[in-house]
Amino acid sequence: MRHINMNKALNNLQKVIDNGLCTRCGSCVGLSEGAIKFTDKTGKYLPQLHENVDQVLAEKILESCSGEYVDFPGLERFLFEGKGHHHPYLGTYRGLYIGFSKNDTLRRKAGSAGVITTTLTWLMNKGLVDGAVVLGMSEEEPWMNKPFIATTPEEVIKAAQSKYTISSVNDILPEIIKFNGSLAYVGLPCQVHSIRKMQAAGFPEVSNIKYIIAPFCGLNLHFSSVISFLRSHGEKNYKDIKDIRFRHGEWPGNMRVEMNNGKVFQLPKFHANYLIPFHMMKRCMACIDASNEFTDISVGDAWAPVYEERGKGFSFVVARSQKGAGILDCMLDENEIDLKTIEVDQAVKMHSHMYDNKKRGAFIRMRRLKYAPDYNLPFPNNITFKRKVFETTLNLVFLTLRTKPAIRIFEMLPQKFVGTVFNNFKVFWKKITFSVKRKDL
Repeated sequence: MRHINMNKALNNLQKVIDNGLCTRCGSCVGLSEGAIKFTDKTGKYLPQLHENVDQVLAEKILESCSGEYVDFPGLERFLFEGKGHHHPYLGTYRGLYIGFSKNDTLRRKAGSAGVITTTLTWLMNKGLVDGAVVLGMSEEEPWMNKPFIATTPEEVIKAAQSKYTISSVNDILPEIIKFNGSLAYVGLPCQVHSIRKMQAAGFPEVSNIKYIIAPFCGLNLHFSSVISFLRSHGEKNYKDIKDIRFRHGEWPGNMRVEMNNGKVFQLPKFHANYLIPFHMMKRCMACIDASNEFTDISVGDAWAPVYEERGKGFSFVVARSQKGAGILDCMLDENEIDLKTIEVDQAVKMHSHMYDNKKRGAFIRMRRLKYAPDYNLPFPNNITFKRKVFETTLNLVFLTLRTKPAIRIFEMLPQKFVGTVFNNFKVFWKKITFSVKRKDL
C-alpha cells in the first residue's frame, strides 16, 4: 500500500470529501471514535470532520478510504496470490455459475435467488461464523437502511433483499471490533474495497471478518429518490413511511412503500428504475467495480432472457477465493443451492451493459474530472471514438435530468406512465446503442 505523509493526511481526507470522491462507505466514521459522523443521510449524505481528528487517526482513516485510492493490482495479489483465472471485467475467479437457493421460500423472498442469504445461514449453521454484517432497515426510522450484525439465521433472513439508497455499512466498525467471534460480511464494492485495504494493511479492527459474500452493484441512489417517489403519489412527508421495500415480492420484485395511514404505493422494479438518472450518486459514475471483485463469493442477477422469462430468480455466482469455492462446493453437495457452470463469454454477455459502463464508461468519465479516484490501472485500449461520443451524449442527458425543474416535471406525471415509458425507452436505447457499447468488449 502507499506511504502517506502524516502531515498531509487530515487535509487530504477533507479533500476526498470536498472533491466528490467520498463513496460513503462509512469507514472514516467507524474508525474515528465518534469524531466523524454522517449528519445528513437524507440529503448529500457526507461525513462531517471535526477538529479533534488528529493526524495519526487521519492517516489511518485515509489508508482505509475507498474514495481516493484503491490499488486494484495490489489487492488482487494480496487476496488471490496469482491463483485462479483473471478476466479484465470479471476480476479473479475460480468458478462461474448460474444458481439459486434450493430453499424455495428464501429464493422467492430474496431480491435475486437467495444465494447470499442461504450462504450466510449455512455458514452460521455450520459454526463457521458467529455472525454476519448485513444491511437491514431501521426500526426507529423505517425509511432508512441500517447495518447490523446478525447472529441468527432468522436475523439474516430479515435483512434479505437489496437496498438501493446510499448505505454506509462500515460505520459499524466499532461493533465489528467488539464482536466476540468470527464474521461474514456483506457490502457493496466500495465498502468491500475499504475492508480489504484495512486487511492488507493489517488493521486489527477487521481481523475477525473471515468471509465476504457480497452482491454486484451498478450504482446507489440518494434518498431524494424516495422523496420523489412519494411526491409522485401526493405524499410530502417521508417520516410517515411505515415500511419500504425495493424489490418486494417475486423476482424481479417491486418498489413498494407502505405509509402509516395505510396507503401502499408500488411500482415494478424495472419501471422504478426511472429514478436512476434523476437521483443516482455521482461518485458511482467513477467506480470501475461492477461485480465486487475482492469478495470470496460475489452474486448478481442472471440478466439473460433464458432466465428472466422463467421468473423465480436466478443468480450469476462467482467463486473467487479458494475458500469461497470450497463453500459453494459443500453447499452444492448438501443440496443447499443449485449451481450450473457457465462459460466466461456467457458470463460477460449477461452483464455486458454494466461492464461496458464500469470498465470503459467510467474511465472516459474520470478523464474529464478535475479530481478522479486512482485505481492504479491504465486507460483501456478498447475505447473507440464513437464510444466517447456516446458517453458525452449520455452525460448531457443525465445533467439535464438531474436539474430541479426536470425532477419536478416528472413528479407531476402519472408514475405508472413514466415507468412504462422509461422501461420501453431503455429497451429501445439498448438496441440502438448495442454495437457501440459492445464493440471490442
